[in-house]
Amino acid sequence: MAFDLLLKNARLADGTATDIGVVGGKISALAADLGTDARELYDCGGRLVSPGFVETHIHLDKTCTIDRCACETARFPHGAMERTRAIKSSFTVEDVTSRARRTLEKCIMHGATVMRTHAEVDPGVGLRGLDGVKALIEEYKWAIDIEICVMPQEGLTNNPGTDELMVAALENGATVVGAAPSYDSDPAAQIHRVFELARRYGYDIDMHADSGSSAAHLDVLLVCDLAEKYGYEGRVAIGHGTKLSVMPAEDLAVVAKRMANAGVALTVLPATDMYLGGREKDHRVERTVADGNRLLRMGVNCNLSSNNILNAFTPMGDGQLIRMANMYANVVQHAMPDDLAETWTMLTTNSAKLLRRKGYGIAVGNDADLVVVDAPDPVAAIREIAPTLTAFKRGRRTYTRAAPVLHRPE
Repeated sequence: MAFDLLLKNARLADGTATDIGVVGGKISALAADLGTDARELYDCGGRLVSPGFVETHIHLDKTCTIDRCACETARFPHGAMERTRAIKSSFTVEDVTSRARRTLEKCIMHGATVMRTHAEVDPGVGLRGLDGVKALIEEYKWAIDIEICVMPQEGLTNNPGTDELMVAALENGATVVGAAPSYDSDPAAQIHRVFELARRYGYDIDMHADSGSSAAHLDVLLVCDLAEKYGYEGRVAIGHGTKLSVMPAEDLAVVAKRMANAGVALTVLPATDMYLGGREKDHRVERTVADGNRLLRMGVNCNLSSNNILNAFTPMGDGQLIRMANMYANVVQHAMPDDLAETWTMLTTNSAKLLRRKGYGIAVGNDADLVVVDAPDPVAAIREIAPTLTAFKRGRRTYTRAAPVLHRPE
């Protein structure tokens, strides 16, 4: 049969050597030799072909603002939220769109084909962040599927007017309900309200929770209670969860079991959590990154994401999830092949599961969202921060990066 697209000499994450045939944007055949009859032919040369990467937690609305923020003058407190708040009144829809486009294109050119971006609302910024990002959904649908999670970064119950903006956002493009209870004067009330909104609109929940260096109080326990109470198992995620990194093993096992039973996922955000964490100490500084591998083995769906890029919360970054996986693996000290193979699922299959994506993965009948990595397998890709060479969204090529060539003298 003639294919629209044929990837020759591909190698899957499990080591399988295969060709991948695509018709009508779907994977139509997987076999060792599918011939050459195709409108577009790409020879992978034995390189890894992965399902497109899934960026589950990023903030396009405030990306690329580090040079606008006041300088950081102290290790603790870092003041990232306050420094960002000071510039949010200068945001325009066009400004947000321009900055978000810059980061979005980097993410695309590092292999992301699906994204959940958070957009904050409050009386200071209104809906400008949401509207600025929303403008990109249609513009870039040829390369990436984007969904928006609306969140009250600076508080909900203690910030008059924010609740109304949350509702307005959910009625005008946002399809996930976010939260940041740590910044609320009544964290429990915010969590209850977020579940109320999610149930009203039938949307999933993705909240920022349990950042800090003391696990004396965990908001995730209330989140688990409500997920079970309202039948939201598998529809709730928390991001950061750095408190889970400072718990004794026996206490962590109890919390992990609670999260697994309630279907509450964890998104680990290594760059931000490393940059902001442990600042109250001047020596023996904690790493403040939750061990997703350990939690995954306890039944919790864990994934990795970029969070902020080039702003006060995370001044560095380029949207490369393989780089994020490498950073994470160094920090949590999981570098053996089985560990890294597991880590690879945290930016592919586990991330897709969190977003409840249907038709994801390299299997006949699924969407042909594919990325070619300049490495033979996931282990080498993470260890060496391998670049991606090209990606396909529903069978259409979205970018190309040339493999490096060493020019030896004659």
